[in-house]
Amino acid sequence: MSDIKPWPLISSKPVGDFRIFTIRSDVKKSPRTGKEHDFYVIESVNWVNVIAVTPNRELVMIEQYRHGSNTVELEVPGGMMDKHETSPAVAGERELREETGYAGENARVIGKIFANPAILSNTVFTVLVENCQSVHPLELDHGEDLVTRLVPMDDIPRLVASGRIGHSLVTVALYHFDLLQRGLK
Repeated sequence: MSDIKPWPLISSKPVGDFRIFTIRSDVKKSPRTGKEHDFYVIESVNWVNVIAVTPNRELVMIEQYRHGSNTVELEVPGGMMDKHETSPAVAGERELREETGYAGENARVIGKIFANPAILSNTVFTVLVENCQSVHPLELDHGEDLVTRLVPMDDIPRLVASGRIGHSLVTVALYHFDLLQRGLK
């Protein structure tokens, strides 16, 4: 049990709207000192990462250019949940279909994590979809250029260890999958 107490909210105000996220300023009071402090929070919808497994024990992955790091990353399919979506599994199936043309069965959440609880308000869900096959044309957003790759499951640890898979949230999704494979979830 933690001795850390939540900080009471004194006030909150929006300070910026940037299409895919907003920023708010919260004034909170330290329960330890009683002093007020200003914090900035990035508000975003929840995200999904999809572990899509084919019958041949391959993961359906994508390569895409990432503007923040200026690198081409090998990642699992995923993205932002639409504002109306309440089911991470349904959002994961949608992202998988749009980004890769693949679909499967038994979609379910196998993990969740906070992307960065210091400044982000959202949750990232890891969704497992089994028996995936290519059945749809791609439905890429206007700002996406993706290439689908089928990666043998046994290659994943080497790709993470070598840095070929370098996206932290993708690595977490793969770890959730690894824990499931080990019977720890």
